[in-house]
Amino acid sequence: MLHINDLTFRMEGRLLLDHVTAALPPGQKIGFVGRNGTGKSTLLKVITGEYGTETGGISYPKNWRVGMVRQEVLAGPTSLIDTVLAADLERASLLAEAETATDPHRIAEIHTRLADMGAHAAPARAAEILSGLGFDEAAQARPCADFSGGWRMRVALAAVLFSEPDLLLLDEPTNYLDLEGTIWLEAYLKTYPYTVLIVSHDRDLLNNVAEAILHLEHKKLTFYSGNYDRFDRTRREKLLLQMSMKKKQEDARRHMESFVERFKAKASKARQAQSRMKALAKMEPIADILNERVMPFRFPAPDKPLASPIIRLEHASVGYEPDKPILSKLDLRIDQDDRIALLGANGNGKSTFAKLLCDRLQVTGGNKYDSKKLRIAYFAQHQLDELGAADTPYEHFRELTPTATQAQTRAIAGSYGFGADKADTPVEKLSGGEKARLLFAIATYHKPHMIILDEPTNHLDVDSREALVMAINDYDGAFILISHDRHLVETCADRLWLVADGTVSPYDGDLDDYRKWLLDPARRVRPMTPEEELEAEEAAAALAPRPSNDKKEARRIAAQKREQNAPLKKKAQTLEKEVEKLQGDIAKLDAKLADSKAFEGKPDEASKVAKARADALRALAAAEDKWLEAVAAYDEAMAS
Repeated sequence: MLHINDLTFRMEGRLLLDHVTAALPPGQKIGFVGRNGTGKSTLLKVITGEYGTETGGISYPKNWRVGMVRQEVLAGPTSLIDTVLAADLERASLLAEAETATDPHRIAEIHTRLADMGAHAAPARAAEILSGLGFDEAAQARPCADFSGGWRMRVALAAVLFSEPDLLLLDEPTNYLDLEGTIWLEAYLKTYPYTVLIVSHDRDLLNNVAEAILHLEHKKLTFYSGNYDRFDRTRREKLLLQMSMKKKQEDARRHMESFVERFKAKASKARQAQSRMKALAKMEPIADILNERVMPFRFPAPDKPLASPIIRLEHASVGYEPDKPILSKLDLRIDQDDRIALLGANGNGKSTFAKLLCDRLQVTGGNKYDSKKLRIAYFAQHQLDELGAADTPYEHFRELTPTATQAQTRAIAGSYGFGADKADTPVEKLSGGEKARLLFAIATYHKPHMIILDEPTNHLDVDSREALVMAINDYDGAFILISHDRHLVETCADRLWLVADGTVSPYDGDLDDYRKWLLDPARRVRPMTPEEELEAEEAAAALAPRPSNDKKEARRIAAQKREQNAPLKKKAQTLEKEVEKLQGDIAKLDAKLADSKAFEGKPDEASKVAKARADALRALAAAEDKWLEAVAAYDEAMAS
């Protein structure tokens, strides 16, 4: 069991952990959550001994091995598979000793121990972990120097997983994984045999893996049983109870103070007044609910929607070098109301496709059609490093609004969450989440018709991710999303496109289908070479003609239907908005009628409002009928 005993820690004079105590059961997977900057990563480093403490300490069994991804592996000549195998220090030491040992008894002990620890199966296990994290057989044999920092972080993660420590500490492991790697990691951690403490803001990972939640808030730790959703529900109930208790206490305090004020000078009530004064002095105030409010994100809607499709690709290809396309055979359309998430492993071309859409890359073949009035906002994680370190949010907003007064610019900055305390803070001193918020504001300020977000959640905590979900769903334009956060994808996207095999095509299933496909052991076989694929296709063609109703043909027909029935869909959406508007009007009229003082001395006004409400109800009933007819017509057309 891991014990955190009365631990206090300060960093640069700032108190992060104030006499915290917790006991984590052995063998459990525990999610470690809290707002950004509260000290979660710091506590992990205290557990590993990297940081000392002001008071208290950490204790766990002496024979426990503690593992944590500290930094990316060095860019050396060692292959990926050998780097991971070297992480098991005991195995590496025994193998090295076996090469030089001469004592027969010692040699026997070494080989017995190697057999007991399954050393012969280690290369296969290391290869399986690397494969799950996105490295194929050829990549595993390449030196670490061939890979970028993000990919070397995956190797570092693979190494710590392979070493199987008794206490595995993971700090935001999905930040350098794609959706495919995240899904694999979740499945791996579910079966991990030892204790895991994982810092993460990924709701799905915490729901599917965590058996308990450790929450850091207001410099204190609280342990909750169950996954993230259960923790969230329990905590909300606790906050509501705390609010109720505080209100009762304040009512009691006011009653006592009133009694003391009235009777402290009256002889017959003096003793009672004195006892109430003592009770007031001893009354321990219930803590205020200091749950920090998350500033909402805001994506301004385009002034005037464009006719669909806003982008159309016909037999298009794109790449970085002539005659070397990364993606080809692109036959796609994007409508003004599309919400599309891109699936596919890193390196398959998701970011390349996003750059094609926003004209950062041009087609190298085929055609791309879009409106000259089309405005696209593009956000990618690497842009965080492109912000001027010494520049302030105010200066960035000043560039966006050169004709505005200083007061107007500051008001605009404040509306995006950069008030007086943050507007003049240099970018280098902003948190990762604040930098992301600034980039969102800069990218979307000019009211784009389409927004492309490439991994937008890496620096956002759970509450900020929920704010992002609401902003996306409130936005009226088209949306393209690349994210490893399944909660974000599932709550925002209504279409999935798969980037794989050198092209982009609609994916027929949902994320559960995609997850099952990714974890299918049949996919672990060696992929065929192009020559083998051609031979297999020729052999299959010789045996039987390819059926016309395969998935590709079905997808083509479905896309054709969507295009043909787009006017019906638009009509249904227009009527739905009319229904929503009428519902809002009725709610306003109800609120007005509920105000008894609004019509004092104005009986005619009350009659007018009541009549307006009756008219609105009739209009709503008619609008709902038309909307249901339009939806039925669209559904019937799509089903035929």
